Parts: sequence; C-alpha cells; structure tokens
Amino acid sequence: MTFNYKQSLRTRIFFSMIALVVGASVLIAGVTIYQFKEEAKELHREKLNRKENAIRANINYVLRTTTYPVDTENLTLIFKEKIYEIQDIHNTEINIYDLKGNLLKSSFATFYMDTVQTQMEIHKMALLQNSSEKKYVENFQINNQNYQSSYTYILDNYFKPIGILNLPYIEDDGFLQKELTDFLILLSQVYLFMLISAIVLAYFLSRYITSSLQTISKKITNTRLDQSNPKISYNEISYEIKPLVKAYNSMIDELEESAIKLAKTEREEAWRQMARQVAHEIKNPLTPMRLSMQSFERNFDPQHPEARERVKEFSKTIVQQIDNLSAIAGAFSDFAKMPAQQNESLNAVEIIKLALDIFNDNKIQFSSDEDVIQIKFDRSQLIRIITNLVKNAIQATDHLESPHISVSISTEVDKVIIQVSDNGVGIPFELQERIFEPRFTTKTSGMGLGLGMVKNSVETYKGDIKLTSKPDEGTTFTIKFPKSDNYDV
Repeated sequence: MTFNYKQSLRTRIFFSMIALVVGASVLIAGVTIYQFKEEAKELHREKLNRKENAIRANINYVLRTTTYPVDTENLTLIFKEKIYEIQDIHNTEINIYDLKGNLLKSSFATFYMDTVQTQMEIHKMALLQNSSEKKYVENFQINNQNYQSSYTYILDNYFKPIGILNLPYIEDDGFLQKELTDFLILLSQVYLFMLISAIVLAYFLSRYITSSLQTISKKITNTRLDQSNPKISYNEISYEIKPLVKAYNSMIDELEESAIKLAKTEREEAWRQMARQVAHEIKNPLTPMRLSMQSFERNFDPQHPEARERVKEFSKTIVQQIDNLSAIAGAFSDFAKMPAQQNESLNAVEIIKLALDIFNDNKIQFSSDEDVIQIKFDRSQLIRIITNLVKNAIQATDHLESPHISVSISTEVDKVIIQVSDNGVGIPFELQERIFEPRFTTKTSGMGLGLGMVKNSVETYKGDIKLTSKPDEGTTFTIKFPKSDNYDV
C-alpha cells in the first residue's frame, strides 16, 4: 500500500530551513573537529622540533667543549655522563647510534634497556639518508599511546656526520583529547541552542511567508456566486503575491458581473415561464366557455318549452369555468406571494391539529412528543403547508382499501421536525429530484404549484424539506426548522 501525501508549503519551508541549519551545523562541526586535530598534530610537530633543536644545541655545546677527539669512536666517552644531564634538562630520553645504526649510548635506565632498539632498522637508515633535511620522523602506536620518534645526524665541528641522535618523543595526547572533548561539549551546546532558535525562527518565518497565501486561500474558499465577495487588500499581502491578488480581485469583479447578469436572466426567464403558464392555464377554461357561448347562441330558442332549464344549465357551465379561472388566479397568487413575515409565536401542535380538523378523516393519525412546541411562523402559512401535504397524501392513497396517513411533530436539539407519511403509490426515483419544481406534477389534474409553494414557505423561515419515497410503498415529507428561541429573522 502506498500513500501519496503532499506536505503543505509551510511544512516544506519549515523542514527545509531546519535541514539547512542542521546540515550547516554538521558541516561546520566536522570542519572544526578536523581543523582542531590538524592543529593538534602541528602542535606535536612543533614541540618535537623545539625540543630536538634545544637538545641538538646542547649536544653541539658538549662536542665543542669536550677534551676527547670528536669522532664516532669517542661518542660513548663524550656522552658517558652528559647524556643524563641532557635528559634531566629536557626531560626526555635520548639514544645515540653510530652511522651503521648500532646503539652507542642511551639515557634509559638499565632495567629498561631491553626495550631499546640496539640496532636501527635498515629502512629507517635508508629514509634518513635519502631525506633532503637529513631527518626522519616516525609515527607509531603502542598500547593505544601515540608516539613520535625522530632521527637526525650528529655533526662534528666541521659539519661531518659522526652519529645519529634518536629522540623517542611520547605525545601527551590525553590533555589534547580532554580539550577536544570539552570543545565538542561546548560546540554541541551552542548548536543545540542554534537548533532550537532555528526551529522557532523557521516556524514563525514559514507562517509569515505563507500567511499571504493562506489569506488568498480563505478568500477563494469563501467565494460564492450568490453573495457579495470582498476583495483582498494589497496591504495584507507581500509584494511577490500581488499579481495573484490582482488576478483574484479581477476575477471577483467578473464574478459579480456574471452573477448580476445570471440573476437578471433567471428572473426574466422565470417571468416568461410564469407568463406562459398563466396564459396556458387561463386558455384552458376560456376555450370551452367560448364554445359553449357559440353553441348556446346558435341553438337557443326563447320559445322552446325548456328554454329556462337550458339557460340555467348554460349559466351553471359558465359559472364553473369562472370558478376554475378564479382557482387558477388564486393558485398563482399564492405561489408568487412571499409568506407574510409576521413571525408569530405559535404552538405548532395546536395549529397542526387545527389544520387536520379541516379534513375530518379517520385515516389521518396525528402524534406529538410534547403538548406544546413553540415556533415562530405565520399561522396561515403553516396551515397551508400541512393542508397541501395532507391533500397529496389523500390523493396518493385514494385507491387503497386500507389507507394510512400519519402526521407527527417532534423536537431534536434546536430543531422542530414535522413529518407527513402515507402508504400510497409513492414517487418514482427518477422524478423525486423534480418534485418541488413549479409546474411539475405527477397527477393528471392540478398545476404543480402546491409543493413549490410549500418549499418556498419553509425555506423563507430558514427551514428545509426532504422527500423519502419508494414506489408502491409510500412517501414521507420531513420538514425541519428552528425552534422559537433559535429563530431570528
């Protein structure tokens, strides 16, 4: 299983800065430690050179002041006692070899002599002879102790080699190692402080860098076509983001223009549809009225014995058509008229019972969780909503032998819930999305404005209405709107 996780820009900036600081710290620490060790080695070399030069000066002085002939054979006699004085003065051991590498004299105590080489190794002799400085320094370890041993020629008064001086110098690296350890502890403390400071700085810096982008992101997220969208002020963003902000503000202007044009177009189209529908619905009763008038005019005989009855029948037909026109006008008036914003404080239980009393039908069952449920609503609008829904339920169950219609009201936290259910024919799934559209109906009669009016009224009071239906099983309308103490128009 793989995860494609993309970190945010702020996170990437934060970790990049931390990685940069940590990487730089490690690099600087590595270079510092390397430099420290190199300086320690150079210090050892300088100490060895200084000690060697001092001892050579002392040896040269002995050679100048000795009464023995200055040659290889007499080196043992010349330094018989002087070698110990030189050792005491310089606090270091001294070995003197002849030119063939044989040990002539050593300052080591007698019981340590078995650790001293009595014969120089051939490769050391070769390296000393081939050195341009006539000097050879050997580095080695014994029991984890670092050693430096130097080999140089002893010259007579005429600068002729007469022997070889060996200084087995022991490095005192314990002190240097302690210094290195102390230095690393101090360095780690400094870097820890730097790392903590870098984390804090990276956190606030990453927030600062991405704050402008977050501002734009929030504005874009809250952008809606059906509302006025504020622009982003240039004072809120950094210079680099200004082109993006300029594009966003330009988009807001275009969006507002488009919204105005769309709203105007929708209103015009809605009025066109309404006008066509009104004209169509009015023409329906007018056509039979005209035909009836023409037929009555052609066939009416005042002398006919049934003339009075025919006039009465004709008048009845005309009145019926006029009533149809009045009903059409009333339906469109109810749909187009916004609910009165009276916001009466009502007991919804009592008003629903009053609406159901109109039907006087035993198949309608009413239930309520409480005797009093206060809401803010228009009394006539609530009665009209319940009446429309119950009428639909009655029409959906007319063909059943055992029809059942239930109306219930309950509360849920800060909501009031009204449900109207039936066991009627139900509504096909493909038609359920259009059931609240004006002019849409599944019945052979009617204008399809009832449910549209119900939805309009419910939404005006900040509520919503949902439909649940299965063919041949029944339909349930669920209305939810705020309680009285949570509603504010």
